[in-house]
Amino acid sequence: MRRRNNPKKFFSADEQKRILEAIEKAEDHTSGEIRLHLEGRCPTEEPLDHAKELFFQLEMDKTAQRNGVLIYLATASHRFAILGDEGIHRVVPENFWEDVKELMVSHFREDDFGQGMVEGIGRIGEKLHEFFPWQSDDANELPDEISFGVGE
Repeated sequence: MRRRNNPKKFFSADEQKRILEAIEKAEDHTSGEIRLHLEGRCPTEEPLDHAKELFFQLEMDKTAQRNGVLIYLATASHRFAILGDEGIHRVVPENFWEDVKELMVSHFREDDFGQGMVEGIGRIGEKLHEFFPWQSDDANELPDEISFGVGE
């Protein structure tokens, strides 16, 4: 499959469906929130810096337990970052985010971006479940959707 740099066309319909199902499955077992945001080009040298800006723009810092996780992918720049809010970041092992990135990159190198996202989301969901298990009064605090940069 030839990948397009256009964020809205980067993932096939089937891949998007699998990614959204992975987010829903992960969030079924935790109060945590996971979101995927795509843009064409990363406007900063370091994608994590831009992910931090997006994190606040997408109001991911508004979760009650500060346990939101943003996966940011710049499709044309070939860059991505994972950012966990302070609640989840404080409790995961030191290299957790880098380990998840490496898992995902192992699939990205094979042009299997959909599976990389699904497995990365699954791994994040496991940690969210471990530290922020679902409670009967939990509410879905953020939309379960893939978001796109302005003008994408």
